[in-house]
Amino acid sequence: MQTRPVVEGLLLYAAIALAPTVVVWLVVRLVPAAVTSWWERRRRPAPVTPTCAPFEEVVANLRRLHRQVRDCRPPTRVRTVALLAAYDDTLLEACAMVGVDAPLATARGSDRAFARMLTEAALENAGIALDP
Repeated sequence: MQTRPVVEGLLLYAAIALAPTVVVWLVVRLVPAAVTSWWERRRRPAPVTPTCAPFEEVVANLRRLHRQVRDCRPPTRVRTVALLAAYDDTLLEACAMVGVDAPLATARGSDRAFARMLTEAALENAGIALDP
């Protein structure tokens, strides 16, 4: 009968030594999962926003960029390149919205200036006044 108190003592020692480790492990594993699950159920879906700008906004940007491109003040080369790139992108976006063929989409190098004028003319013919 002497082995029984020794075994009980060893089991009690093991329980006392392992209990904090087991409790910490459970807290580390289960609490974040429970919080995440609760947060996902509570969170509302984000409202769906349109991926493209409204037509009126595109036309307003196109007119603003058109005025800046035609400005007679000599800007820096970096500003000129950035401004023309933004203007070309907006021209192509407006053409896609209206359904007009844009020669600017396929133009490369020195042909871009002439293709830009053709694209502007196509938009003017479609009824979008670039310089009202």
